[in-house]
Amino acid sequence: MPTDSPPPRRVASLSDDDRLLVAHCAALSFPSSSPSASFEVHHASHPYPCAAFAFPPSWSAADWMGGDVGRPPFGDAEVDPALFPSLRAIGSGVPARTNAVFLAAFRRLLDGSPLQSEVSKAVADEKRVVFTGHSSGGAIATLAAIWFLEKCTRQGSVNQAHPFCVTFGAPLIGDNIFNHAVRREGWSRCILHFLLPLDIVPRIPLTPLASLREEIQSVLDWISPQTPNNSPAGRSLVIPEYYETLLRSTLSIASYEACSFMGCTSSILGTLTSFIDLSPYRPCGTYHFLTSSEQLIVLTNSDAVLQLLFYCLQLDPQQQLLDAAARSLSAHWQYEPIKQCMPDIVCVDYLGTISSTVPGRQPYRGAIGTIELSKEAILHLSAAAQWEKQRERNQRKIDESCQKIQEALRSLNEYKRTCELRGVSYYDSFKLQREVHDFNANVRRLELAGLWDEIVEMLRRRELPDGFEAREEWVSLGTLFRRLVEPLDIANYYRHSKNEDTGSYLSKGRPRRYKYTQKWHEQRQRAPVGSSLESCFWAMVEELQAEMVDGRAFDDLKDRVVKLEKDAQGWYNSGSLGKDVFLGSSSFVEWWRTKLPEQHRSVSCIAKLVSL
Repeated sequence: MPTDSPPPRRVASLSDDDRLLVAHCAALSFPSSSPSASFEVHHASHPYPCAAFAFPPSWSAADWMGGDVGRPPFGDAEVDPALFPSLRAIGSGVPARTNAVFLAAFRRLLDGSPLQSEVSKAVADEKRVVFTGHSSGGAIATLAAIWFLEKCTRQGSVNQAHPFCVTFGAPLIGDNIFNHAVRREGWSRCILHFLLPLDIVPRIPLTPLASLREEIQSVLDWISPQTPNNSPAGRSLVIPEYYETLLRSTLSIASYEACSFMGCTSSILGTLTSFIDLSPYRPCGTYHFLTSSEQLIVLTNSDAVLQLLFYCLQLDPQQQLLDAAARSLSAHWQYEPIKQCMPDIVCVDYLGTISSTVPGRQPYRGAIGTIELSKEAILHLSAAAQWEKQRERNQRKIDESCQKIQEALRSLNEYKRTCELRGVSYYDSFKLQREVHDFNANVRRLELAGLWDEIVEMLRRRELPDGFEAREEWVSLGTLFRRLVEPLDIANYYRHSKNEDTGSYLSKGRPRRYKYTQKWHEQRQRAPVGSSLESCFWAMVEELQAEMVDGRAFDDLKDRVVKLEKDAQGWYNSGSLGKDVFLGSSSFVEWWRTKLPEQHRSVSCIAKLVSL
């Protein structure tokens, strides 16, 4: 028999001042008359000085999916890396994808409206910047908030690092990488989505936009304030048929993702996506489900949000499809009570409540306000919560290996120092492998390789929290590891002449553990991708040496030699390249002195470093 549900946990997710600001945003997002401008800015002094930018919704399907021939079925496109440099997977470098039409609309605002100047003015006046919008206006507000976060982060602004973004019934706009990047950067807490459980609009991007243009226009016509008394019954079967398509699409995506985080390893999952197009859009930010005028369910777990987007729409066996569609469309205009109830509303950690239930005593049914959830829904929500907890446990396990990594790095640093005292580059000593301490260094190298390969593979399988790659202590440790140990990997690679069979180290032999840790560092420093190759210095030297041995003339290689010298000078001056590189007995210095023309050496930027 089902047991009683445990009492919901209350969470203090919003301060009193922030609650007032949310109510203010609701008032701006639901004005008494339809705004004509592409955005409006409102200045307020209470609860604190702020400038709120409100973006109006559009009721034209062309502003949701565009009309370009050849566009993907769900209307998505890669984000502009110049506009959103952080919206990518750091390790693989794959850029996030977002709704192409919303992205184009935001770009037009940046380029053809006073939005940028108004935001800059608000920053100069030391006002908190707020972005808000209802429906598709919320999608533009989300992009504006992320753009502003990127801008502030890159410019090193501290006071404006966390703007406020508040949306109401906004559609999903980004894929899994988009969500991962926002969570990794710690921006989810800045983006607050308020959602009625039945609202159809947030789910529209889960359907194939390109092939359902007429149906989506019918939905937008019905919810448009210009036709408030229209009825889905008056639109033949278009709206209920679209609603059924939306239910099927949402079920497919929710089931696919649930299989993933519940540990299903069946090959059928991969086969499924090869012949069925699933929407790439996923929830991003912090979600507040408005279940009544007294309660908000707060969710930061995007997997759980996706499950609720389906299970809140599950039809009751007695419910007619037309009635369900009407309720879902009507919900899109039921956010206005937030204006009045926000100061006193209770925020509930629903996911924490169900995931803490004793196994075997889980209730068969739960409720999101007046919506009853099935046992299957509770199971999937609980699994989403447990998967998040498992990722956190994995992180703690990795943290426990931190001391072991540090000890191994200290040992290798001592090896490097010992080599320098003997007047030998530790790269050259390791490559020759003539001493016991060279052998011991190789053992340490292999130990560290195993530890870091495990971390990288866990990241690739999404088994660590999204924020792991942005943790300062691991970025610093990864940089130290890369700069100290990668030269040893390069020495081992060329000692065994792997370049002759496999190819150059940089193009064919470089392990992921170094690529990932390099990209962590570049993202943390907001440096250009590929600008931190100091740990690959010896690989560049080896390739130049090999090409000259094979008969390439210096004039053919001069540009690469000059670039290497300039890079080496910069890396040395910044402390990222060791002085052992320029020891008199270094194989690099020997090659530089004996193989490069005197005319070049006399004007080289590293001539003084070599002479020292």
